[in-house]
Amino acid sequence: MTKLLLLGAQGQVGQELQQTLAPLGEVVALDRAQLDLTQEGDLREFLHSQAPAVVVNAAAYTAVDRAEQEPELAEAVNARVPQILAEESQTLGAYLIHISTDYVFDGQKNSPYLETDPTAPLGVYGESKLAGERAILKTGAEALILRTAWVYGVYGQGNFVKTMLRLGKERRQLKVVVDQVGSPTWAKDIASALARLIPQRATGIYHFTNSGAASWYDFATAIFAEARALGAVLEVKEVLPIPTSAYPTPARRPAYSVLSWEKTAAALGAYPPHWRESLRQMLVEAKAEGLF
Repeated sequence: MTKLLLLGAQGQVGQELQQTLAPLGEVVALDRAQLDLTQEGDLREFLHSQAPAVVVNAAAYTAVDRAEQEPELAEAVNARVPQILAEESQTLGAYLIHISTDYVFDGQKNSPYLETDPTAPLGVYGESKLAGERAILKTGAEALILRTAWVYGVYGQGNFVKTMLRLGKERRQLKVVVDQVGSPTWAKDIASALARLIPQRATGIYHFTNSGAASWYDFATAIFAEARALGAVLEVKEVLPIPTSAYPTPARRPAYSVLSWEKTAAALGAYPPHWRESLRQMLVEAKAEGLF
């Protein structure tokens, strides 16, 4: 039976991957508590002891603002770890899957970013993720780098949907940024896409998000509308659109980071679901899990 090693198993995408990868073989799923990926010797030794046929790296340092104060840690997790995984995968003859981000772009484009478009990250997080991509490609390992964006899910730590549901219960008025545009993407859809790409052994850079685009303001108002339709009792009465300049953060974000998923859709033989449709399905699951 094919052995698949899943790193970052307790994250948003990782928990969904535990389910979608199961039909492909034996899944060895690890999180931070079981293996510190920044301990290079331990990581290399573990990879050799397991000798997986497929390595799926869903682990990442994702604290975009904190990364500005912790560049060494962001670099260690997002750049050095992927390099080690690629080197060891090549030695073992394993196939590597690595998840990357829309933050490798500067957001100055006004049409969906292609896999071949020039990269120009605006902050430490994006720089560290881009360094990870480049390190993988430099090794020549058989690897798929999947860039995605605006990820949310039922599982894992806080995300925009969970944050809005919490604030929507606490506050009557919310202010949400309106001049950053991207594609909200359900972690389960990412995991499903990867499970379908792995048997194809696709290599190189691919983009995957849900289809459609929205601002954070659009996303927030949709969350409240869909949650209320499912019976959520929310305090929020007014959502005000504000410019990025009115909500300063330590890290700059790309103003436009919609990714073109045409290449991935061609490989999968299907378009990704629209973000609003997936949001609706996620909220059904969130309600079942008691999140509201």
